[in-house]
Amino acid sequence: MSSPQLNQKAVILDENAMTRAVARISYEILERNKGADNICLVGIMSRGVHLAERIAKKLLELEGVEVETGTLDITAYRDDEKHSPSVDRTDIPFDVKDKSVIIVDDVIFTGRSARAAMDAVTKRGRPRSIQLAVLVDRGHRELPIRPDYVGKNVPTSREEAVKVQMKEIDGSDKVVIFE
Repeated sequence: MSSPQLNQKAVILDENAMTRAVARISYEILERNKGADNICLVGIMSRGVHLAERIAKKLLELEGVEVETGTLDITAYRDDEKHSPSVDRTDIPFDVKDKSVIIVDDVIFTGRSARAAMDAVTKRGRPRSIQLAVLVDRGHRELPIRPDYVGKNVPTSREEAVKVQMKEIDGSDKVVIFE
């Protein structure tokens, strides 16, 4: 049985808008953390990883500081599916203890991925703080989780789908709503 075909409703961010959103998030991170010292970025696989790398590049450009970045595989920490922890593809080559860890994801919806990401990070040490940066906040939270940095708030219905396309994976940068 195949899933129903989704129809593109609207492009909500084009390449330029995505670049501006990443820049805005980067500036907000610097402002809130009073610079780039003692912060690290951890991107949720897979598009969150590329967003984290883009934010790190922008922070280097703005502050001249190389911010450590890591990859977070939350599969084993999800509460909606059971997976073997041996599949964990997380790569955080630094200690998160006493750092401000900024989890980066492409879209926040119910908040369950963010909760799983927090569990995965705290299993590796006790950060000073955990912050959340997302490109798109589409609402419909099921958990009391709110991102600290948002590229764009997009009210959606539960039936709509928000798809982020990134050059690194999809060949182009844009965010599309499907119905």
